[in-house]
Amino acid sequence: MTMHTQIIAEAGVNHDGSLDKALALVDAAADAGADIVKFQTFNAKALAGSGAKKADYQQRTTDADESQLAMLKRLELPQAAHHALIERTRERGIEFLSTPFDDASLAFLLSLKLPRIKIGSGDLTNAPLLHAAAKAGATLILSTGMATLGEIEEALGVLAHGYGPSDDRPGIAAFRAAWRDPAARAVLARHVSLLHCTTEYPCPIGDVNLAAMATMRSAFQLPVGYSDHTDGFEVSVAAVALGATIIEKHLTLDRKAQGPDHAASLEPDDFRRMVAAIRNVERALGDGVKTPKESEIRNVPVARKSIVAARALKAGETIGPADITAKRPGAGRPPIDYWSLIGTAAPRALEPDDPL
Repeated sequence: MTMHTQIIAEAGVNHDGSLDKALALVDAAADAGADIVKFQTFNAKALAGSGAKKADYQQRTTDADESQLAMLKRLELPQAAHHALIERTRERGIEFLSTPFDDASLAFLLSLKLPRIKIGSGDLTNAPLLHAAAKAGATLILSTGMATLGEIEEALGVLAHGYGPSDDRPGIAAFRAAWRDPAARAVLARHVSLLHCTTEYPCPIGDVNLAAMATMRSAFQLPVGYSDHTDGFEVSVAAVALGATIIEKHLTLDRKAQGPDHAASLEPDDFRRMVAAIRNVERALGDGVKTPKESEIRNVPVARKSIVAARALKAGETIGPADITAKRPGAGRPPIDYWSLIGTAAPRALEPDDPL
């Protein structure tokens, strides 16, 4: 059966604070064939303090004199806008997803009864937020940029405790105990997917480390996907070939627009091409059973060889090693019979290239 990778169009804050742009991004994601369109839900004051600095890539792509708090305030998505966006996603047959960055935003997204919630890499170590999401029973996609394997395990322990029935007081010891509990981990496996990620925009190719997906899959026995911040989309396609179950890629209406994520995003035409390439790779991966396909069976007699006479032979003449050879077409006795024919009598008079 052909696999189906969940493709997330990360609209993020590429709406630039405009509901009209956000709605256009929903349409662009649906038109490109994405399964999910994702936004970011936050209250700027709850997310960043007044002294928080912008990342280098944010400095390059926004007003350098603007603080991180001011930038975030400008990019907030009001709660009312979420309802309009959800309605548009229903009309377009695409799933709405968002990432909360503070407790109130998480509570709001939970109230919307979304199929799942995405937790960003920056909150992988935010145990209270993780625990609250798990306690609510939310299905989660957890991004792992900037994280070590040990930090991911700690985060999963927090989630395992939150999902579990235990009334133990939350804390490091309780989280580690939950991670060791097979029943708690079984619940975790029903609720959580991981995304490998490198938190840099754009991500240098040498820092991608796609092989880490296999490491995470083996270590945690959870579905693993890839959140792609590289230029282009070939790395996303490669990730699918390596077993990614989810691909997340930023989508923008204009890569040249001013804003923190536009430059590391794909425009709609390229996003559509990425989706098409991923679907082709899924089909190409197949079912893993090694057997001839219908399209190639007709080429068997053309490409393979069979045993033929290498020289003229009389009927009853003993066949020696130099008397027979393998040539196309492959409609006669296969070359594996070569040794069994040595020393036998020619069944009839044979001319060169006559099949045996």
